Amino acid sequence: MKYVYYGNYAEYLEVARVELFRTLGISYDEIEKQGIWLPVSEYKIKYLKPALYDQVLEIHTYIKKKPGVRIEFEYEIYNPAQEKITEAVVTLFFLDATNNKIIKCPDFLMNLIEQHFC
Repeated sequence: MKYVYYGNYAEYLEVARVELFRTLGISYDEIEKQGIWLPVSEYKIKYLKPALYDQVLEIHTYIKKKPGVRIEFEYEIYNPAQEKITEAVVTLFFLDATNNKIIKCPDFLMNLIEQHFC
């Protein structure tokens, strides 16, 4: 169909989120080893223009609000012509992996986020 299938965008955003954590100095795997899971609770996306197969896309990922029990990631996706083609917001929540309880953003992660964003 020459256009990127809309369902693929969720995976693109997940990869961008994992890479954002890596730039903060922590891998997603390390977050999970610390006993924290981050399930998605909300996913909102606006397609401005289609992405085409074989295009190299650039994804900008932001944390604009200080996390509490939730963390919100905002995204902008650009095509090779540097046209913004997609906007998205994904909300996750912090879950203690040992007892399945929702918790506030752990200090080790909050410190990294505050150094870079807040």
